[in-house]
Amino acid sequence: MGKPYSEDLRERVEARIAAGHSRREAARHFGVSPSFAVKLAQRVAATGSVAAPRQGRPPGNGKLAEHLPRLIALVEAQPDISMAELAKKLEAATGLVAHPASLSRALTKAGFSFKKNAAGIRVRAR
Repeated sequence: MGKPYSEDLRERVEARIAAGHSRREAARHFGVSPSFAVKLAQRVAATGSVAAPRQGRPPGNGKLAEHLPRLIALVEAQPDISMAELAKKLEAATGLVAHPASLSRALTKAGFSFKKNAAGIRVRAR
């Protein structure tokens, strides 16, 4: 994903537009795309700020968030359960199809780690 233009450049483009120049002329003057100048002017009109909007996916919990307590209970009941087995149990219980890697990421966020004990047996610990 690209980086937003600097705050300084945004302010100068906005100042040129506010001084009465067209958006396209301001873009040409500062060497940016006309679409940037148009969107910047729209953003200033809507929010009053030249700050760049947040980039990327909006923060959220995903589809596994509401099922996390059930996942934790399943893992605590059977610490050496594989992610594929966990996915099957979750699908049977709730009908939710989740990739094993997604389950692993959710459990890692919940504080679980995948460790081997001295006997070489893998267990999930919190």
